[in-house]
Amino acid sequence: MDRLLYLGMTAAKHTEMAQTANANNLANASTAGFRADFHALMSQPIEGPGQATRVNAVLDAKLSDFSEGSIMSTGRSLDVAIQGEGWFVVQDAQGGEALSRRGDLHLTADGKLINGAGQPVMGDGGPLAVPEHDSLTIGSDGTVSVVPKGLGPESSIIVDRIRLVSADPAQLRKGEDGLIRTVDGATPPADADVRVRSGSLEGSNVNTVDAMVTMIELARRYEMQVKVMSTANTVSETGARLMRVE
Repeated sequence: MDRLLYLGMTAAKHTEMAQTANANNLANASTAGFRADFHALMSQPIEGPGQATRVNAVLDAKLSDFSEGSIMSTGRSLDVAIQGEGWFVVQDAQGGEALSRRGDLHLTADGKLINGAGQPVMGDGGPLAVPEHDSLTIGSDGTVSVVPKGLGPESSIIVDRIRLVSADPAQLRKGEDGLIRTVDGATPPADADVRVRSGSLEGSNVNTVDAMVTMIELARRYEMQVKVMSTANTVSETGARLMRVE
């Protein structure tokens, strides 16, 4: 019964964690550039003295699906979508650098270019800032050009270039802040081959139908594992009563 209880307990624990990740996917189904998460579980024997009778269902890794989301046309000059593989480099809350596919960009009151999550977008010269202007365009290579305020279209100048990088998906991990980083923590070098499409936005790669089906499956699995623990307790109590000396 001890082994049965351990199986039910550890499986229920990690099923609950998988359900949390799945619920987060559903909550971000409409978030630009979001990458779905999932848990990989494995069986691991409990080491120690005695017979090898206990096996835990343990979390092997929290992984992310790095496949592309659908790209929709918005017509907004500050919406940019990466075509194919590639990443934007953004500044995280600690001042370090991380990767993101979120292309719903905005300008702050002091001219800083940020994404929809409020993270500064990095250019070749650091956090990208844009001076006052009458119009702004983003080229396919990430070049940000503006027409200075009060001047004509012929006065267009290049402000900076959005830093675009590429990386091996196998070497990427998503942090608790939702940003992507390489396993070794280093920021990949700029890649001139990465291209963006202005006036378009990449959506989340979450399949809401699959996520709903997964939610139902995980809920049923959790109920089954709780029943396993309940059955183990019932059998244990029954055995104790049979062995009790009156």
